[in-house]
Amino acid sequence: MSKEILKVTNLSVGVGEKQILHNVNLTINEGETHVLMGPNGAGKSTLGTALMGNPKYEILSGEVSFKGEDLLEMETDKRSQAGLYLSFQNPIEVPGISFANFIRSAMEQRGEKMSLWKFKKALKEKMDVLNMKEEYAERDLNVGFSGGEKKKAEILQLLMLHPSLAILDETDSGLDVDAVKTVSTGVEEYHRTQQGALLIITHNTKILDSLHVDHTHVLVDGRIVAEGDGSLVAEINANGFEKYMTK
Repeated sequence: MSKEILKVTNLSVGVGEKQILHNVNLTINEGETHVLMGPNGAGKSTLGTALMGNPKYEILSGEVSFKGEDLLEMETDKRSQAGLYLSFQNPIEVPGISFANFIRSAMEQRGEKMSLWKFKKALKEKMDVLNMKEEYAERDLNVGFSGGEKKKAEILQLLMLHPSLAILDETDSGLDVDAVKTVSTGVEEYHRTQQGALLIITHNTKILDSLHVDHTHVLVDGRIVAEGDGSLVAEINANGFEKYMTK
């Protein structure tokens, strides 16, 4: 049996006076790929950012365990160190810190130290997977990067940090066909080499074309209203979310 990575039980989340998520339940096991779909404004990104510990979001009720530990009691940096990773819809620019130094520092914060030579070798290998030129490693993180380059940079971090669970929030949003293909290749590499679990948050399914989806969850108005396997993605592609909007 697969090892349980994440268990969300009756999670409700709010911002200010507004409740966004209502009694969400979700279990993700090692090596599984889960997809969270729903219309814009359904609360998909809220779930990812709340799990990562963004202080903007208030946990109103519920429990979350991550590899057997109480996730909600951890500070954001401790969640990352424990093996939780979140890619953002709009990665921020960090002037003055090179891409390579940022990744190496993040690895060291998680207790993974290696010689500079070994680090550069590993970084180049992963950059080759994503068809990234070596000079990107010396540029300031995300500064002047195109949308596609920023998303590739996040996937490179994913491959170097090898988390237990990667939450990818609209990773394919706004990308052209070639960029989506490259990002998909990186996600496949992560899944193949690290047996990590994935929670892919999306309302666009291009990135899923080359992935095996184990479980699909449909989120509408902050509630999971339908669940199924990968075939549910195809059904939504064909018919949209309309039939779920009245549930």
